[in-house]
Amino acid sequence: MNRKKSDKAPIILVPGFWLGAWAWDDVTENLQADGYNVRALTLPGLESKDTNRSTIKFFDHVEAICDAVKAAGEPVVLAVHSATGATGYAVSDRMPELIAAMVYVDSFPEKDAMNPEFDGVEMPLPSWENLDEADIKGMSEEHRNLLRQRAVPEPGGVIREAPVLTNERRLDVASTVICTAHASDKIKSFVKKGLMSGLEELHNVSYVDLPTHHWPMWSRPKELADLLGNIARNATAY
Repeated sequence: MNRKKSDKAPIILVPGFWLGAWAWDDVTENLQADGYNVRALTLPGLESKDTNRSTIKFFDHVEAICDAVKAAGEPVVLAVHSATGATGYAVSDRMPELIAAMVYVDSFPEKDAMNPEFDGVEMPLPSWENLDEADIKGMSEEHRNLLRQRAVPEPGGVIREAPVLTNERRLDVASTVICTAHASDKIKSFVKKGLMSGLEELHNVSYVDLPTHHWPMWSRPKELADLLGNIARNATAY
C-alpha cells in the first residue's frame, strides 16, 4: 500500500560505530520540532564504556533495529550512519515491506564484514592518525572532543561478522545516500569501480551532497534533519 505524500513516515536513526542515540540529539530535536515521529537507537554493547561486549554479535544489532522497526507500527524511514550501513542493509533484507525508505548517511549498503580477521572482544575508537583523513577534515575541536570523550568501543563480533542477505526485495527499497566526507561524484566513481557492490545492485538509489566531515549530525544537524524530513514526507512503502 502506498503512503500518501502528505503523511510523515516514522524515522529511525541508527548511529555509526562507537556512538549511541545521543549522537543524533540535535537532529532528533529538529525533526520533533517539525512534527516527525523519530527514534534514535543505542545498539547493544554501546550503552557505556563499562558494558560487557564479549557476547555481542552482528545479529544482535540487526535484531535491535528490526525490533525498533516493528515497534513503529508502520513502514519507516531507516537512516543508518557510517558502518551501520551493513546492519541496516541486513534489516532491509529481513523486512523490506516495513522499510519505506533507506537513508545511508555517509554510508552505503555493505555486504561484507568490516574486518573478518578481527579477533578482539572490542575495538576502541582509533587514534586520529588512523582515521580516514577525508572523514575528519574540517572537524572542529568541539566535535573531536565530543567523539573522543563519548566514544564507546565497538563489539568485536559486529566487526568480524557479515550480513546474511537472501531477499531480493531489498533491492527495490528506495534508498538515498547522503554524501558528506566524500562528494557524490566520488562515491559514484567508487561504485563504477566495483568498490561498493551493495550500491551497485540497488534498483532505486539517489545521492545528495551535504559537504562536511563524517559526522553531519553534529556539524549540519538542521540540514540533515530537513533532508530526512523530506524523505519521510515522500516515502513509499514497498
